[in-house]
Amino acid sequence: TPVAFPQDGAASGILRFSTFEFVLPTIGIYEVSWQVSISEAGQLILGLDSVAGVVELNHTVAGRAALTSQISNHVLLATTATNSRLSVRNPTGNSTALTITPIAGGTHSVSASLLIKQIQ
Repeated sequence: TPVAFPQDGAASGILRFSTFEFVLPTIGIYEVSWQVSISEAGQLILGLDSVAGVVELNHTVAGRAALTSQISNHVLLATTATNSRLSVRNPTGNSTALTITPIAGGTHSVSASLLIKQIQ
């Protein structure tokens, strides 16, 4: 299932489809960065839905082996259809559900963040 990113930051052209998905309005190259604090070993991957269903992009997998820390990645991806939907998700076939950790390393809440920029 996708990771929720419930808060909006600054936006220019990229739209929110839901708490879990964002719309990439034009065909092009996008730079995508994310970080999410989790409580167990796990992986995250980008999923891209270009109308025919979500395709997990294997070149975007990031993971960690143990203990509470962030999973983060910084990748480029290409879209081939307008209004493609993007999500950060636990890859299909991974057996462990991930626990998002709102307080990691101290007493202050930490954020999960997602940055999407069209670069071409």
